[in-house]
Amino acid sequence: MSASLADRVAAIDWFHSIELAPGLVTPGRDDTSARLDVLRLPDLQGQTVLDVGAWDGFFSFEAERRGAARVLATDSFAWNGTNWSTKAGFELAREALGSHVEHRDVDILDLDPAAIGTFDVVLCLGVLYHMRHPLLALERVAGVTSGMLVLETHVDMTWTRRPAAAFYPGHDLDLDPTNWWGPNPEAVVGMLRAAGFSRAEIVSPNSTAYRAGRSLKRLPSYVARTARHRRRPPDHPSQGRVVVHAYRDA
Repeated sequence: MSASLADRVAAIDWFHSIELAPGLVTPGRDDTSARLDVLRLPDLQGQTVLDVGAWDGFFSFEAERRGAARVLATDSFAWNGTNWSTKAGFELAREALGSHVEHRDVDILDLDPAAIGTFDVVLCLGVLYHMRHPLLALERVAGVTSGMLVLETHVDMTWTRRPAAAFYPGHDLDLDPTNWWGPNPEAVVGMLRAAGFSRAEIVSPNSTAYRAGRSLKRLPSYVARTARHRRRPPDHPSQGRVVVHAYRDA
């Protein structure tokens, strides 16, 4: 007798919480659906969507559910089996949902428009701070973005409005050696501009110091008005999360 869907779900170590059937939600470490509101996803109807670092695929399947014309899920680190995770969660969810999401094992640094094309909307969620070379990673993402990037990331050093980043050489962040960098929001926006995005806007606050709607064009005056807050750091850096929407000119 074949194992039931519930039994197959129970045999996998999940990160995303995905509803596979009425009353059956994968026991993910992350309350994933709770993050949808803060991401402020655009209208995906008829759009092509790339999900970079898809892991169990919650956002890939959500994009499909919202009417995307094509969805490609890519990952390497979470799928290759050398860490605690594998591709088993994504594969089971895709099967259970009857999904047509495409998938390709490819590292973010190997994203190539010649190989996978370009996409109207690119999702890069919870990936940037795991990159040893974050600016290079954003350049690769920019190369496959024809319209809009939705970026969600950990940030650090929010006490300064000058672009800066904390470096985690070991187990400094959450005892996880795969966490490398904690850029502050200004550094995230600056790197996006350097990587080829024409404009970027922070659409979620990570603290009272960062309100929604800080765009590239408004940053210089904002920095000037708040320079007095940069005089000296607190006893420990401030950390949080931000969501940034970035755009490529057509």
